[in-house]
Amino acid sequence: MQRGIYDADHEAFRRSVRAFLERTVLPDVQQHAADRQIPRSVWLEAGKHGFLGLAIPEVYGGSQAPDGRFIAVMAEELAKVNAALVSAWAIHSDITAPYFVQLGTEEQKQRWLPGIASGETWLAIGMTEASGGSDLAALRTTAVRENGKWLINGSKTFITNGYSADLVLTAVRTAPEKKARGITLFAIPAEAEGFSRGRKLDKVGQDEADTAELFFENVRLGDEHVIGEVDNGFIHMMQMLPRERLGSAISNVAHAKQILLETIEYTKQRKAFGAPVGSFQHNKFLLAELVTRIEVAEAFVDKCIEAHAAGQLSAVDAAKAKWFTSETQNQVLDRCVQLHGGYGFMNEYRVARAWRDARVTPIWAGSNEIMKELIGRDLGL
Repeated sequence: MQRGIYDADHEAFRRSVRAFLERTVLPDVQQHAADRQIPRSVWLEAGKHGFLGLAIPEVYGGSQAPDGRFIAVMAEELAKVNAALVSAWAIHSDITAPYFVQLGTEEQKQRWLPGIASGETWLAIGMTEASGGSDLAALRTTAVRENGKWLINGSKTFITNGYSADLVLTAVRTAPEKKARGITLFAIPAEAEGFSRGRKLDKVGQDEADTAELFFENVRLGDEHVIGEVDNGFIHMMQMLPRERLGSAISNVAHAKQILLETIEYTKQRKAFGAPVGSFQHNKFLLAELVTRIEVAEAFVDKCIEAHAAGQLSAVDAAKAKWFTSETQNQVLDRCVQLHGGYGFMNEYRVARAWRDARVTPIWAGSNEIMKELIGRDLGL
């Protein structure tokens, strides 16, 4: 059923995205998991169709969407395939690319945006450090001025796309005495001397979204690699994080909803004691509860999508959407595993992999505890 926030153009776009995924991604989805990486060929093909440039103006090679609901449709369709696909894709096109669009100089836009839109320049964003987690103001990676250049030293961890990225938007401390107001964003090319990557990290889930540690040892860059204003990086990140958290909420709901729909069909087919397991009162009531949880979460997310499209999404509402949908997602998927019985614990079943993939969502994009702290502060507590 078409939701009220989407019109015929959005649904036509949804059909084109779905056709692309059925043709380009789904035939090899198991191989992607085995390789623990989505091949560049997928991104290049997506770029040819304009799917990577929805946030990028056409003058820079993008296919800028008329409104943010097209990006929401994209996230929903990706999440239906698997959570790793939407994570890798969103980090590139919906989370990192907008920094270049909104903060980049004209020269930076011309240099990087065409490759970002085509998939030839793959992006990652380097915020998290081993000692800091969600505390972005506690960054230890530093950049100091030396002979007219910036000398960058430090490391990042848990970086999605970190193993395959060509360009990493990196948060670096440039003025330690200013604390949170002394952070600057740098675009660090993977070929820069002194840049290196660790191994692909061995995660509980989302194997296809390559994740790595990044290291910077005397990486020397000029001012042309500074994105936005020097020492204003923390403010830039705070302004952009609501968009990231909304994107997380959209994919959380779509991911759980798809697996729930598949689970409902499974309970209609799977029999025990001579009857479909879905007909047992406990399971029937449980499914009624899960459907309600998803629809309630979806209704709030739809409200946030509309607010974002109108430029009115608050950081607090984005935090509410992020924590609530990630908890809902994990609750729903845990019960879906239970409804599959022993099969739900087998990796060959989508429900098992979805359950593993979802566990990270209450942690990333700011942990749920941080989201509740933000909401509590807004209440004057």
